[in-house]
Amino acid sequence: MGRDSSGHPPAPPTTLRQRLGRLTREVAKFGAVGGAGLLVNLLVFNLVRHVTDLQVVRASVIATIVAIAFNYVGFRYFTYRDRDKSGRTRELTLFLLFSVVGLVIENGVLYAATYGFGWDTPLQSNIFKFLGIGVATLFRFWSYRTWVFRALPARQPAPDPESFLETERPRDRERVRQRARV
Repeated sequence: MGRDSSGHPPAPPTTLRQRLGRLTREVAKFGAVGGAGLLVNLLVFNLVRHVTDLQVVRASVIATIVAIAFNYVGFRYFTYRDRDKSGRTRELTLFLLFSVVGLVIENGVLYAATYGFGWDTPLQSNIFKFLGIGVATLFRFWSYRTWVFRALPARQPAPDPESFLETERPRDRERVRQRARV
């Protein structure tokens, strides 16, 4: 039996419908965790803005970091709980790396709106924070599913119980059949 480039047996062929079904479930779970993370992000952002005198983008960065921690727990233990868990250090490192890229995307949108266009009212800040989260989410979905929470190779179906007989010599097969009759 052949092996793929990672040394695992090749996955059994899947239909387009099966792949779309898995992707739909993954997107729904990602969306559930991401939606909760969005609420955490916006709540912390508005709380920090109203309780402190921090600038808009600094408050946003703090909120994004809190949401990243929240999302890691949700993705690891809910969305991608069935994925490879063998390299947690690697997983966490990549998660943080891609999350920082997402943080830059998310807060770059807010920075451009605030300092580039002067849109700094609470409503405008929330709108551009939300837009930044949306753009960063597309990047995060792709990077997390591709690099961080990698899929385990599909399990091979159990071989047919008599398939081992086909690789035996004819004389050995006859002995096995005679023993089975006894």
